[in-house]
Amino acid sequence: MRLRICHATTYRYSAPVVFGPHRLMLRPRDGHDLRVLESLLTISPNAEISWRYDTFGNSVADAEFQTDSDTLSIRSDLLIERYPYDAVLFSGRRPPIALPVSYSVDDVIDLAPFMRLENPDEQEILGAWLDANFATRPAAVLSFMQALSEAIHSSFAYSRRDELGTQTAARTIESGSGTCRDFAFFFMEAVRYFGFAARFVTGYLYDQSTEGTLEGGGATHAWADVFLPNEGWVEFDPTNRITGGAALIRVATTRTPAQASPISGTFEGNGATFLDMDVSVTVTQEP
Repeated sequence: MRLRICHATTYRYSAPVVFGPHRLMLRPRDGHDLRVLESLLTISPNAEISWRYDTFGNSVADAEFQTDSDTLSIRSDLLIERYPYDAVLFSGRRPPIALPVSYSVDDVIDLAPFMRLENPDEQEILGAWLDANFATRPAAVLSFMQALSEAIHSSFAYSRRDELGTQTAARTIESGSGTCRDFAFFFMEAVRYFGFAARFVTGYLYDQSTEGTLEGGGATHAWADVFLPNEGWVEFDPTNRITGGAALIRVATTRTPAQASPISGTFEGNGATFLDMDVSVTVTQEP
């Protein structure tokens, strides 16, 4: 599948401000399941761009500004080819993985940071929620993960939130609702509770239906990866109950949600204040 993605973000201020360094995570990393054919980054006012890889191997662009402005516009245009993993995952060519799962010695060493609960003080609250809402637990790993994703999907209401930050698992339980990034993080904490390694994924969502039946379109989307023996990292999106599907377009993977912000930076201005922000994401299929 060939997809064209346009991600445009505009910040507005009450008067011209001085922009500090900005960190952009907008370009996917090529792999066997995703190829970047075209990539264009457009920024106004002009900025000097330098590229690097972060701790997790994600492509990061550092932007340095020399011009003051009351508006900052950042646009990323991508043309990619996506090769979904679900064709392999559900092919039946590989035997199912049974619980309990144990990682190899090397995997335990490498995956240790991704296996720890981000908020260990919430372990009791999380465990009580899982016992009450995820009592029936399939014996096969893939079915187990999909059932957990379904439990999260059916237990919480989806609500869009433009403010930065991600709710803790306890906060999501308390509020009964959350965004895609809240559900992704909740899923991560839940699978870590059961001894699996999980990481946070940020990217885009391609909704093939004309009615827009998937939640999270029109903006950046978030889901989780779980490391399964003999399968590697497998995608799970509890917001839409998707497993390894072509609809998920990965940009960056990190240990925590805070490390995966698409755009982050600072500004200074004499009395100037931040007014508003517009974000637009379109994903269309190319012939």
